[in-house]
Amino acid sequence: MLELVTTLAAGDKPNPISHVINHLSFNAITENGWWIWSSIQSNMVLAGIIVLVCGHIAAKAIATGDESEGHDRFLTRNPLAGLIEVISLFLRDEIVEPLLHERTARFMPFLWTLFWFILVNNMLGLVPLLDFWHFLNWKVTHTAPIGGTATQSIYVTGALAIVAFFVINIAGLKELGFKEFCKHLTAGAPWYVAILMVPIELLSTIIKPIALALRLFANMTAGHILVATLFMFVGMAVKAGPLIGSGVTVVSAIAAIAVYFLEIFVGFLQAFVFMFLTAVFMGQLAHHGDHDDQGHEHDEHPHTGDYLEEAAAAT
Repeated sequence: MLELVTTLAAGDKPNPISHVINHLSFNAITENGWWIWSSIQSNMVLAGIIVLVCGHIAAKAIATGDESEGHDRFLTRNPLAGLIEVISLFLRDEIVEPLLHERTARFMPFLWTLFWFILVNNMLGLVPLLDFWHFLNWKVTHTAPIGGTATQSIYVTGALAIVAFFVINIAGLKELGFKEFCKHLTAGAPWYVAILMVPIELLSTIIKPIALALRLFANMTAGHILVATLFMFVGMAVKAGPLIGSGVTVVSAIAAIAVYFLEIFVGFLQAFVFMFLTAVFMGQLAHHGDHDDQGHEHDEHPHTGDYLEEAAAAT
């Protein structure tokens, strides 16, 4: 039991960062020093499998049944599928549709995938896979086939942001056309103001995905390190003896559990924020009241413009 607790403290040299960072898998280093596989890659593959399997189960459970079932054919009886359906419909109807309007159906598969993939990776980072592996293989300290937090890696969040960057701007080009897309950079300002605005807008286009990557990376890193640090104190307190260790252990364990639940909330929140801001940036690159048909849509959502401006300012 003592060994299991001290596993959380990373052995004799406790380091909370080791529970979050990337770990190389066995034989992952080539002769030139390049690694070809890591624990975070395994986590991402596992997250992808979970998303695909749960999505398939949910799709079958949500689909309308045979007419012979009557009104019951519209019911979703699987609890997991029901949860996925409620969250997905909320994201589509309450969050994305006021931003993208008629383009919602076209881009929801991408936005749903973005949300669920990030969420599953965030949740997997809270599962002590690396600790279980070290418990089973006590001498292994620098390599592991699985574990860590994929969304803690700036490479992973950066790759997600790059994908979002291309989707946002390609969708904007298709929606506005090249000429209108270029006009969007000046917002109709005079040419002498446009000389200053165009470089700023171009920088803004690049900075937006960087902000997406850094926000997700920083939140996952800070929160998971805090959880690992609190559990580390539990392990160190056990080694200190019953007199000193009992009080520290109780306080650290209670704090760790509280922060752990907070991290679950943060994991959901950061997945939502990443998807939401991606939708906001896509909504900004669209026609806004230029045509009558667009005007009718904005009548249905009178506060959409303010919604976009406030969301963009928050970034």
